[in-house]
Amino acid sequence: MNIIGIDPGCAGGIAEVDELGLPSRFWKMPETDADLWAVVRSLQSFGRPVQQNTFAMIELVRSSPQMGVVSAFTFGRGVGRLRMALTAAGIPFEEVSPAKWQREIGCLSKGDKRVTRAKAQELYPNLKVTHAIADALLIAEYARRVYIRRNGL
Repeated sequence: MNIIGIDPGCAGGIAEVDELGLPSRFWKMPETDADLWAVVRSLQSFGRPVQQNTFAMIELVRSSPQMGVVSAFTFGRGVGRLRMALTAAGIPFEEVSPAKWQREIGCLSKGDKRVTRAKAQELYPNLKVTHAIADALLIAEYARRVYIRRNGL
């Protein structure tokens, strides 16, 4: 089982954990469409239909009043390309608000990446957790918990 967490911002990342919550791979958010597609394609597991063994969760994000027009457009385009890449790869995904996954994980950050980085480092002490992958790892852990609850595992 591949469980994927995605923090869609330019400074975000993509993380994959297994059904036990052990991280297997993670990436800083790819900058180009081709690089993003390469990462998403690598998330497909071969041998069984991807819908049966892969589940992704994307942080539900919105533009904010502090963003300029160009920034908001760039941000929205990045989220759209993530959604399209997952759809094209046949990887089912859902979106989750930051407050919801942070409450479940026990790290309400109020936008402070240091809080989520510290929590990710606590959960994964053998990894060198960076700001780029911290939220993605925690979103993947949230997705794992959701998947287990839904499937009675």
